[in-house]
Amino acid sequence: MSDTLKGRVALVTGGSRGVGRAISLALAADGADVAMIFRKDQDAADAMVSEITAMGQRAIACQASVTDYDAIKDVVARVETELGPVGILVNNAGIASRGKTVADTDPEELLRVVSTHALASHHLSGLVIPKMRELERGDMVMISSAATQGLGANGAPYNMAKCALEALAFTLAKEEMANGIRVNVAAPGLVETEMGSRLVKATQGVDDLRTIDANMPFGHVCQPEEVANVVHFFVSAKNTYVTGERLYVHGGGARW
Repeated sequence: MSDTLKGRVALVTGGSRGVGRAISLALAADGADVAMIFRKDQDAADAMVSEITAMGQRAIACQASVTDYDAIKDVVARVETELGPVGILVNNAGIASRGKTVADTDPEELLRVVSTHALASHHLSGLVIPKMRELERGDMVMISSAATQGLGANGAPYNMAKCALEALAFTLAKEEMANGIRVNVAAPGLVETEMGSRLVKATQGVDDLRTIDANMPFGHVCQPEEVANVVHFFVSAKNTYVTGERLYVHGGGARW
């Protein structure tokens, strides 16, 4: 374990499962103290706190819906009190849309998906920025999706939400550059998580992701750790000159 992130506090939404879990562990392994926002899986959140604590880092898990402004405001206050100002924010929490056409999409679904991905990230970013500006360095990473490249049919709520999230990132990068805050986007394709497995089962009838490894770039479905590695670079000392950028983590997916 290295400690190049020692003394920095990371806040990861959806940080106890899937891609968020891998990101939380990668940051902790490099010395960061980590706060995670989770919605419902208390056992997974508790396990993450124990795992990160065992690494020698401080960790807290805060149960809240990212779409509840008052709740996330309380979370930020708790993190700043217990761990310190947030120096690394990873807006990772997300949900899928139902795969319907625009004509068949319920207004409630559109609002729910866009709120979770885009509005919540806007609110949370705004809440951490005042204290982040006072730090020597700040980083924000938005976890988007390769969907913003393909913009496929039957997914307008998700496509719109992720495009809005990226617009937020690119705007923040310009607004906060003078304050030493870097803002970047990691945009994976299919990742081996519970959500990814459900998606493939629903769209392709595939129960085991191993059966499609051979058809994927480099012979395997993207792993959460491969996304976490990109996030780690964005927030690390090795990144001195990259902000306002989007990196697709899909194995060159535009070509397959």
